Amino acid sequence: MSAKNKDAQGRWRSKTVAFRVSPEEDALIEAKVRMSGLTKQDYITRRLTDQSVVVQGNPRVFRGLQTEMRRIAEELKNMEAGAGMDPDLMDRIGFLVSILDGMRTESDWRETDPHGRAGRKEKANG
Repeated sequence: MSAKNKDAQGRWRSKTVAFRVSPEEDALIEAKVRMSGLTKQDYITRRLTDQSVVVQGNPRVFRGLQTEMRRIAEELKNMEAGAGMDPDLMDRIGFLVSILDGMRTESDWRETDPHGRAGRKEKANG
């Protein structure tokens, strides 16, 4: 039996929700979870309850983005010339681009925060 836990509002998470997906859908969900830096439970809960998925820069997010960029690059290398782009690959690229577009450079931080504090939240629409 798993440990009891509470959500951010202090509610007990005592219900289990399960559903089936195809291997392709699973790969897409896993990629988006990795890039978001959230747990799969938190990512799916936020998406299903129409809450925004907010990506906060940290080592876990960095590794997820790095891993996903490598996978995308490998798929693009293996793609035949003139072949159509896989819709799932396009979706993953779009999600990755939305995260990267929301990121700010170190100089952006200095312009808005004289203390150079990190921790800006990035919104990903996916």
